[in-house]
Amino acid sequence: MERELSDEEEDHENLLSQNARPNDVVKSPNHRNHRSAFQIDDDFRNRVSGAARRFNKRYIFAIFLPVVILILYLTTDLKNVFRMRVPSIRDIGGSGPLANRMRESELRALYLLKQQEIELVKMWNYTTLVDKSNFSLVNNNNSVNLNSGNDNGLLEDLKSRVFSQISMNKQIQGILLSSHENGGSVDLTGNYTDPSLSDWTRCRKVDQRLSERRTIDWNPKSNKYLFAICVSGQMSNHLICLEKHMFFAALLNRVLVIPSSKVDYEFRRVLDIDHINKCLGRKVVVTFEEFAESKKSHVHIDKFMCYFSLPQPCFMDDERVKKLKGSGVSLNKIETVWKEDVKKPKQRTGQEVLDKFSSDNDVIAIGDVFFADVERDWVMQPGGPIAHKCKTLIEPSRLILLTAQRFIQTFLGKDFVALHFRRHGFLKFCNAKQPSCFYPVPQAAECINRVVERASTPVIYLSTDAAESETGLLQSLTFLNGKTVPLVRRPTRNSAEKWDALLYRHGLEGDTQVEAMLDKTICALSSVFIGSSGSTFTDDILRLRKDWGSASECDEYLCQGELPNFISEDE
Repeated sequence: MERELSDEEEDHENLLSQNARPNDVVKSPNHRNHRSAFQIDDDFRNRVSGAARRFNKRYIFAIFLPVVILILYLTTDLKNVFRMRVPSIRDIGGSGPLANRMRESELRALYLLKQQEIELVKMWNYTTLVDKSNFSLVNNNNSVNLNSGNDNGLLEDLKSRVFSQISMNKQIQGILLSSHENGGSVDLTGNYTDPSLSDWTRCRKVDQRLSERRTIDWNPKSNKYLFAICVSGQMSNHLICLEKHMFFAALLNRVLVIPSSKVDYEFRRVLDIDHINKCLGRKVVVTFEEFAESKKSHVHIDKFMCYFSLPQPCFMDDERVKKLKGSGVSLNKIETVWKEDVKKPKQRTGQEVLDKFSSDNDVIAIGDVFFADVERDWVMQPGGPIAHKCKTLIEPSRLILLTAQRFIQTFLGKDFVALHFRRHGFLKFCNAKQPSCFYPVPQAAECINRVVERASTPVIYLSTDAAESETGLLQSLTFLNGKTVPLVRRPTRNSAEKWDALLYRHGLEGDTQVEAMLDKTICALSSVFIGSSGSTFTDDILRLRKDWGSASECDEYLCQGELPNFISEDE
């Protein structure tokens, strides 16, 4: 036990308070057995103080850690921090084996494309040299004979395909060059050998060569008049008749009198009559009302000479003569100057007209001249046979023209195909002709699709008298690149639409002749026109397109050059 006590004492000697100073230990003789109360208080205070410091550090850390995270979130792009970036060929250095091989392949592709472009341009230039000659296009042992006279459409299709390949070639070159720093400085249009190639289009406008027009001056004597009389057909026939009357008036140096609405159509509602006088800079036409006022309501035809003698003189029946007299016009006996049949008109010259119809009488009439065949090439040329400073003399009134433009801006846009689809009464009319011009709707749709494909237009304006059953079927069969091409017709009046406001304000809305002229005007302003063969409505549209300069090389009659794939028997 003494030994154990001795060991315990030694341990107490070695266990000194960590806060006790060495001098204090030495000075106290009983330091092994006695600890003061102050020493106990100091030890407790030190322990409490350490715990408080540790607690304060943890509290401060818990407060500031979210603040630090928030600051980092707002100031650091974490996506870029964790995104794996794959180095590009240029990052590798731009001069490594992979980069060199890529650049070499691109340059080789550009070289081959350049050679292809040169050969395509040579082919293009060759197509422009083909004129009234035959050549063969051989492909996979299949020979296709192309004749510039009979198969001009095939030649144009070939040119269209060559042009599209040249355009695709240039696009590929541009894409390849865009990967190089100097790609933007390359002139992609400087290699064409044909300067007209860059502006070529499949359905380009027809050059009417207006500078080569053959014209006659219309200088009428102020007291000499030609009384226009048109009786055959509908409004389109009468407009053509009126145009020919103007040529006769110019030959005979007479003022033309526009017929009264009591015996003919109300031309003032559809035509700009003042426009005719402005184009010539003198009074060459007068309305019936102006003429009657100058004659103090005593309207008399001094000499009535008939251009046509068959099937009846002047192509006028008794009912028409009664209407003429009922409008306040008196006339002498109708006489014929030569034998001329409406069904078989002879080609006449201007000199023959002068020889037969020249007269000293103040007012003369020659009857309906719609079927007259006088100086055909002269009369049918663009702008007509009369010298004037406008595009054409007979054109729609200003109100109708503006309404047509507003309709196009609202529904069609600048690129559209116009289709005159004549159906009412056309089945019997066409089947009486050889060949027939009445086509089944599915066949008509195929013909329309071909024109739309060449023109590459997104919409078709439909002018028709067909029933809904026919137009509905036609719509379901009209496609371009697998998508339906909409057939747009003039809608019924809606006060929310303002395109037809001019007609409504001037009391022209609902007039059938105004609406017909509006249809003609819209069709005449189209990019491409498809007409109905044998229709004077179509013929008048073609005249306007020719005179206005809107005629396209893709203009044609419906299914032109084809026979109907089915024709019914006669009654």
